[in-house]
Amino acid sequence: MNKLKTGEFYGTHYQKSAFENLIITDMEYTHSKVDWHYHENPYFTYLLQGKLFESNKKESYYLEPGNLLFHNWQDSHYNIKPPEFTRGFHIELNENWFSNFDIQTTDFEGSINLQHPIIKNLMNQVFIETKINDQYSNLSIESNLIDIFNTIKESKKGNQKKPIWVSQLKELLIEEKIDYSLKSLSSKLNIHPIHLSREFNRYFGTSLGNYIRLIKLNKAFHLLLSKKFSMTEICYQCGFYDQSHFISNFKKTYNSTPTKFLKNIY
Repeated sequence: MNKLKTGEFYGTHYQKSAFENLIITDMEYTHSKVDWHYHENPYFTYLLQGKLFESNKKESYYLEPGNLLFHNWQDSHYNIKPPEFTRGFHIELNENWFSNFDIQTTDFEGSINLQHPIIKNLMNQVFIETKINDQYSNLSIESNLIDIFNTIKESKKGNQKKPIWVSQLKELLIEEKIDYSLKSLSSKLNIHPIHLSREFNRYFGTSLGNYIRLIKLNKAFHLLLSKKFSMTEICYQCGFYDQSHFISNFKKTYNSTPTKFLKNIY
């Protein structure tokens, strides 16, 4: 089985940014199949464009834009790419990085499919920082990564004691074109709206409104990256009222308008 060294991935690199104890790579996947291999260090894979099939010894993933995986040290897997443009974003962290921030890699065994919109939003922030790439970027990136690992750990810790409606609600919230109102969601879950409103932050780490907003923005983020859709089409697909509503939410979250964002990343 092939072992890939630090910063080594199969494909064409658009940008490779080396910070202290971590390497970030923005690249195009060019191999139709990559046989069984593992990486020297733990790393994230964030699919930006295209599709990718990935399988390890326990699970398989059909990845689309917005899918985020964390692979722990020596987690072996293989990849298959369909014949279309596919772009991925990787963050590889060495042992010193985890040691510096007292993060135990044993808390994150194997591969983890990360679906929490807060985690994806933090990863979007990291991606943007690599394009800014100034004297403050390393600090911002490390802060976001620490928040990501803390969110993963808290989510795993709470999985054992969450009521059944929490997992049901997660599934509901990722569905397309549903009624996001408190009344409608609580009715589907067969719980009282006041109970849902009061307990949501406890299990999801943010308010219901912000959670839904981040789901929409994460989807919009990748539709923008694809450069296939107009602002009007993105607003419609992501469920914003209009362009003004979309732009104001995007700017509030990413400190940039969608237009300026696209200019900075290409």
